[in-house]
Amino acid sequence: MFIYEEFGMLDKPILLFIHGGGVGGWMWDGQVDYFKEYHCIVPTLAGHSSRNDETAFSIEKSAVELIELIESIKGDRPVHLIGFSIGAQIGLTMVSLKPRLFETAVINSALIIPQKSLLPFITPTVKLSFPLIKNRTFARMQAKELHMEGEWFEKYYEETLKIKKETLCTVLQENMSFTLPISFWESTTKMLVTVGEKEKGIMQKSADQITSANQNCCKLVIPRIGHGLPTALPSLFNKIVALWIEEQRILDEEAIQNELL
Repeated sequence: MFIYEEFGMLDKPILLFIHGGGVGGWMWDGQVDYFKEYHCIVPTLAGHSSRNDETAFSIEKSAVELIELIESIKGDRPVHLIGFSIGAQIGLTMVSLKPRLFETAVINSALIIPQKSLLPFITPTVKLSFPLIKNRTFARMQAKELHMEGEWFEKYYEETLKIKKETLCTVLQENMSFTLPISFWESTTKMLVTVGEKEKGIMQKSADQITSANQNCCKLVIPRIGHGLPTALPSLFNKIVALWIEEQRILDEEAIQNELL
């Protein structure tokens, strides 16, 4: 059974927030507090948080389950999708499977270029490093890289203690082998593809390829930020999302720079 939380006004337009791998729905705390006048839905992906006993994680299966959830509750209300990292990959799958279900989407830091040469090394690397992942000092270093330090760290560390070795392997394999669905070009969803300026080159290329694959996509590069915009700069992320879902406009450079001060 799919597990999700609801926030805000339950009769208003729906915002679906899909979290990244290795974290939980709690990463959207800064968003659900901001978007109180919407019906915010925050699912928990298989293998994470309260679903940590499930190790059979799948991007496509997650997409299908979430589509079923949204279709069962939306009625005639518009639905907006916001996804981060593997949650963004799930989002891309969803708008491809149901090209007219979502009015808008914000796709943050989605990898779509497979890293085939690394796939054979995932399982042995995870087996060797798994004890280290549970180490609090190492977790702090990882949290800093993912912008999960400070107020986010305890929740992040709790999540790392819960996740199983098999789940971590599956999540990494799914993430690193993901490609853009063939039917993506058919989606009528108005999509904003965002990526941090300091993210890896493969993430920049992925953002370019997503944007080029559908005429309804626009791209926004966020200055001075790496992987983890929603938790690193929640105020900026919220303004970007709000302007896109309400007006399909991109936050201007001056407003972004003011948030970065």
